[in-house]
Amino acid sequence: MPLSTTYQPRRAWFMTLLLALFMLINFIDKVGIGLVAVPMMTELQLTPSEFGFIAGSFFWFFAISGVVGGFVANRFSAKWILMILVVVWSAAQLPIILSSSVAMIMFSRILLGMGEGPASPIAFHACYKWFPDAKRNLPISVINQGSALGLLIAGIGVPLITARWGWRANFMVMTAVGLIWGLIWLIFGAEGKVQTQRIDSKAMNGGVSAERLPYRSLLKDPTVWGVFVMHFMAFWGLALTLTWLPAYLQKGLGYDGATAGKLFALVVLINAPVNLGLSWWSQRMLSRGASSRAGRAILCSLALLLAGALFIALLFLPLQNLQKVILLAVASGLTPVIYSLGAAMMGSVSPDPQRGAMLAIENSIASLAGVFAPVTMGYLIENSTLSAALGYEQGFALSGCLLMLGGIVGLVWVNPEASLRRLAILRN
Repeated sequence: MPLSTTYQPRRAWFMTLLLALFMLINFIDKVGIGLVAVPMMTELQLTPSEFGFIAGSFFWFFAISGVVGGFVANRFSAKWILMILVVVWSAAQLPIILSSSVAMIMFSRILLGMGEGPASPIAFHACYKWFPDAKRNLPISVINQGSALGLLIAGIGVPLITARWGWRANFMVMTAVGLIWGLIWLIFGAEGKVQTQRIDSKAMNGGVSAERLPYRSLLKDPTVWGVFVMHFMAFWGLALTLTWLPAYLQKGLGYDGATAGKLFALVVLINAPVNLGLSWWSQRMLSRGASSRAGRAILCSLALLLAGALFIALLFLPLQNLQKVILLAVASGLTPVIYSLGAAMMGSVSPDPQRGAMLAIENSIASLAGVFAPVTMGYLIENSTLSAALGYEQGFALSGCLLMLGGIVGLVWVNPEASLRRLAILRN
């Protein structure tokens, strides 16, 4: 069983809240362009495919910077890496504030993507340094709820700012908020000291294993690959939500900008407790002796299968507009559980000195979905001839098919206990 040293609950939870604020800002930055999609497309005369291309550019170097950041996190303090990242985010907003050039807007999104690529894996890595393995589900879920709260605040705030000062003013606010968090983190941020004992001969004798394994051995593990696939499928849906859901509410369902923002916030309000509840249930299962496969892998897989079925149902069921919004909210609330439980499974099978890199590799592979999902949706919207909503709903249904495939992969491949035994043999 994993054990830990120097666990300080109160301080650990204080750091968790700071990291949740970090992810709150991260997701406001991510979703901002989606919430100004309609006025931006109107002013710059962009087609849906062109806007999807601009939105997807955020992810062009996201994966590369994520992997690089993960390996850097193995060797340097997470505190200072997070500090640098938030400064980059703030600087990245300046081109979009100062210029109407499409090229400069793309440059802004590319730079922002490079800065945000390592954000969530390094935030998780920093959090893991404060909690033992058996207690990691809930704090990671709280950090993810920071992301959800960011979406909620953005959904309400961005349309109001846009209506009063124009869509570019949102990016001025994002710059200021990022710099304020950076100052708070500079003063209060710290590095945790918790280490995890492993299932090997050294751990059996009471020692702590921090031995490295060849990355080729880790990357060939079925649990690792299974989590990669599940996270990729979930990220496809996340990219659609961040980029196209506000536009779907306006162009597809006919709501005005302010109402669409409020409905976007409603989606977040509905799906946040779903995700938090699943993470709490997983931790409860683990505390009662359930295996990581049962309490994490199978639970995640079933959540993805159900979410996929709901996304597909959107295309076929004769629903009223508000019913469609609620269905999307529940479906999108089920998928983020892989972000917390998948990261926990990845952290549990990775040696401590390699955990930051493995979390970054996982997140970076998943983020590749963000390159293709917005463009694919834009193509479907442009080529939809029957109704304004159909192209959007076809895109969500495609995401549903991918989610169901991810759920099947999780049921078949992901088994953290079996992976720990396999990797222990390689270590010894």
